[in-house]
Amino acid sequence: MLKTPAIVLNVKTYEEAIGKNAVSLAKSMETVANETGVEMAIAVMDTDIFRCVNEVNIPVFAEHIDPIKPGSHTGWTLPNAVKDAGAVGTLINHSEHRLKLADIDACLSFAKDFDLDQIICTNNIKTSMAAAALGPHFVAVEPPELIGGDISVTTVDPGIVSGSVDAVKTINDSVGVLCGAGVKNGKDVQMALELGAQGVLLASGVVKAENKLEVLRDLASGC
Repeated sequence: MLKTPAIVLNVKTYEEAIGKNAVSLAKSMETVANETGVEMAIAVMDTDIFRCVNEVNIPVFAEHIDPIKPGSHTGWTLPNAVKDAGAVGTLINHSEHRLKLADIDACLSFAKDFDLDQIICTNNIKTSMAAAALGPHFVAVEPPELIGGDISVTTVDPGIVSGSVDAVKTINDSVGVLCGAGVKNGKDVQMALELGAQGVLLASGVVKAENKLEVLRDLASGC
């Protein structure tokens, strides 16, 4: 499982993080992880899992899995396939790829079957509680209206972070909490940790940055 505090980067499908760019970004994260000792993990497209795993030693996650077994499921993402590609974990229920509760539960079960770390994404305190009841490694709370924005959730709505931490711990004390949406710098990370989170999940703040190493070092400074 991820060590905490952790910085988890979801590259989505940004052009700046596809193919060789995904590898380059993963290498930058590895550099900063080695410099600072801060745990860094990258979630990449399925097509880039294998190549990243073979280039870096930081944890590589899938961005999504589907609740399916091998068979006739054209275009879906098979949990054991991302495991076989080298992924150590997966995001589940990102706000840009939401699932029904039954499918979240099934994806979680598959992830556990294949020893994949699980980060269930949520959008508020109530869904954080529901996710915690399923027993994932982490819940990552991200208000969707702030994702990709310029202001961090820790500034706009710190109560959703601290409230999710308290709620999750009430349901299952072994579940960690990450926070995201608008996280861009070390101050945002520091505030997230002060609010009780064990790390952050972010994307565009790093992926779209001109100097990715500089941003990553700044983020790590908040841990």
